[in-house]
Amino acid sequence: MYTLYAIPNCDTVKKARTWLAEHGIAYQFHDYKKQGIDRSVIEHWLMQKPWEELVNRSGITWKKLSDNEKPTNVEGAIGLMMAKTSVIRRPLIESDGKIVALGFNEAQYKETFSV
Repeated sequence: MYTLYAIPNCDTVKKARTWLAEHGIAYQFHDYKKQGIDRSVIEHWLMQKPWEELVNRSGITWKKLSDNEKPTNVEGAIGLMMAKTSVIRRPLIESDGKIVALGFNEAQYKETFSV
């Protein structure tokens, strides 16, 4: 089973969810806004991807941060992702504890989900 971590009103997430539905890919939706995110989950992701890939530095949330709020290391990135979940690149799709997709790219999804 897949878990899709995101926020529901994000356009990229909407595209990904539509694509998954059209291809019959079942998943659980983890809504950061309602469910938050645990430090242990972020730390697990950081064993698979560097923080620079997990933090969306092109989004509105990032752009609104002052230079002092922007992380320069892993610990700062963890704190930011926990405090402002909208800064986590989305959607992040996980299966059996492994990140299988980060963001939405149709070609990557076709390969990842074997469609």
